[in-house]
Amino acid sequence: MTKPRNSALLLALALVLAFSGCDAARKARQTGTDLKDKAAKSVSGQAHADTIKIGAIFSVTGSASYLGEPEKKTAEMLEEQINAAGGVLGKKLDIIVYDDEGDEAKTQELAKKLLFEDQVLAVIGPSRSGNTMAIKDLMTQNKTVLISCAAAEAIVDPLSPWVFKVYQKDSFVARHILQHLKDSGITRIAMLYGNTGFGQEGFKQMKAFAPEFGVTIGYDAHYEPSATEGDFETLLTKVKADRSLQAVVNWSILPAQSIVPSKMKQLGLNLPLYHSHGFGNIQYARNAGGAAEGVIFPAGRLIVAYDLPDDHPQKNVLVNYRRAYEERYKEDISTFGGHAYDAIYILVNALEKAGVFDDKEALRKAVESVEFMGTGGMYRYSPEDHNGLGMDSLDLLTIRNGEFGLLNQ
Repeated sequence: MTKPRNSALLLALALVLAFSGCDAARKARQTGTDLKDKAAKSVSGQAHADTIKIGAIFSVTGSASYLGEPEKKTAEMLEEQINAAGGVLGKKLDIIVYDDEGDEAKTQELAKKLLFEDQVLAVIGPSRSGNTMAIKDLMTQNKTVLISCAAAEAIVDPLSPWVFKVYQKDSFVARHILQHLKDSGITRIAMLYGNTGFGQEGFKQMKAFAPEFGVTIGYDAHYEPSATEGDFETLLTKVKADRSLQAVVNWSILPAQSIVPSKMKQLGLNLPLYHSHGFGNIQYARNAGGAAEGVIFPAGRLIVAYDLPDDHPQKNVLVNYRRAYEERYKEDISTFGGHAYDAIYILVNALEKAGVFDDKEALRKAVESVEFMGTGGMYRYSPEDHNGLGMDSLDLLTIRNGEFGLLNQ
């Protein structure tokens, strides 16, 4: 009887092990399926997040802080406003802002951090042209939309399918200045420019278009970001010595914009002074004192929003943003914060148009078809045009009684 009992016991044990093995195999198969499902759901870092992560790189500190600080403040304000209104596609907008301090190498590091660690859907900024150019190839290679807040035309020419910008084209600015020179009977000018990506592009455009308007650049000189008042005195003394010169054009986003008019006044250099669209911060005029009176420069209309007629198509957008910013931060608006406003809302519009929040290619295509009235003008992007603005996005402005005003008003 012992042998049969042992056989029965062994058979029962075998059946238990068999059922256990089947259950373990089933669980293993289920676990494997779960892991595959989780992996599939995690293809995009945005897939099941409660937020849509957007990166931003601004020059919040350093020599270009007058660009980056209002951009950062605008991003913080808009993030709060958009989320309070329900977010985008039912999700909160999370704008991750980093400060590159104006340094191109740091811009590259921060862009990589946004792409590979934060896994953002898109990036806005940088503030400066050289910093944008430093990451243009990186963003293209990693197929991530970049909407730059900088000005240089080289940002979008040659065109990258992934890189856009909101600042008006340098060529538009140059042509506005040259047209006014021509209309004023000025044919020979001095051109000063900062030795930066922004300044170099400005000189390039002025030089290219000057012959079309019958204008000759009789003297040109660049200066470093660290240029002193003594350096400008030397340059402007040379300009004064050449009596054939009829006007001065200064293309810069540096404190030079305040120093040049001050030095011209000190030297008794009574020539018309033109600045680029980088002059769109009233602090430049205030730092120059009365010497900035009469400076002429092309710019967007944000800084003269209240002077526009009520039926102007931009007025509501400009006044609402300007009022919200100035009430919140107790400081004057500048055109630079407006670039962040436009970049953020272009992305929001594109996301809503695409109807998805986890597809970079769909977002890119949606940006290319955006039509949006922003602080810079009416944006109409296309596969061939990643700036989207026309010549009519600019007006000629001046300094009148220490404040910005429309030149022809």
